[in-house]
Amino acid sequence: MIRKTTEGYKVVSEKGKNLGGPYKTKAQAEKRLRQVEYFKHKG
Repeated sequence: MIRKTTEGYKVVSEKGKNLGGPYKTKAQAEKRLRQVEYFKHKG
């Protein structure tokens, strides 16, 4: 999921681990989230 913080947008897991960021724009954070989902299901 994407969380907005004071530094910018961060990609965090369901359990709260940081998976990337902070990013200046939400679009950059969404791109990183797609990368995470891709490798999670890649096998």
